[in-house]
Amino acid sequence: MVAMPSPKHPAGPFTPQDFQLVLLRRMADHNPDLVDDARRRLGASLADMREANKRWQAMLRSPRARSAASRYRSVLGAPESVTPRRIGELDCEARQWPLPLWPDLRFEVLVGPNEAVWNEWLVRAPGAPGPELRTVDDLRPWSCTVDEAARAFAPARPLEGTAPTRWGLAFEAPDGEGVRHQVVAEFTWGLLQRTAVSGQDRSGQ
Repeated sequence: MVAMPSPKHPAGPFTPQDFQLVLLRRMADHNPDLVDDARRRLGASLADMREANKRWQAMLRSPRARSAASRYRSVLGAPESVTPRRIGELDCEARQWPLPLWPDLRFEVLVGPNEAVWNEWLVRAPGAPGPELRTVDDLRPWSCTVDEAARAFAPARPLEGTAPTRWGLAFEAPDGEGVRHQVVAEFTWGLLQRTAVSGQDRSGQ
């Protein structure tokens, strides 16, 4: 009798490393070289990244899926910090977790009443120095977060993202010679991925 192959063991728990691979998978469309370097620092293969993303999507689509807030706690553990926050007239909590791949950042989830998740993205860690954003040349991939760019080049206009977990900002910024340009910046999971800069000069207005 021919021996049948033994069944594969079920996948283990979804870990913080798996979650970092999910974040990288979304960023790979814009910055494959940066993603490859980060993936290697995690000791993960391309197959590992694809598998982590596949499992994450299955978790999201499962009919027995946890709420988003409880899913993050299950994957990342207890938050490093939980801070009450008020947005307009609504109260929520900002829950933050450290991720080894980006030690100066935190993964932040804004949770409203009934554990509803309002937002989920990377932000600068409390006390960590932010980047100096003065010109378009400072807007390098992975150099800043959405809120940092919006503050540095206010007033910035939010743009609808091209996919879930993506955001855009439109604003004016000078180059190194003081010439002002129209800029569209794209972010994935709150981290800058790329910019499109026009040649329009408004320095004399």
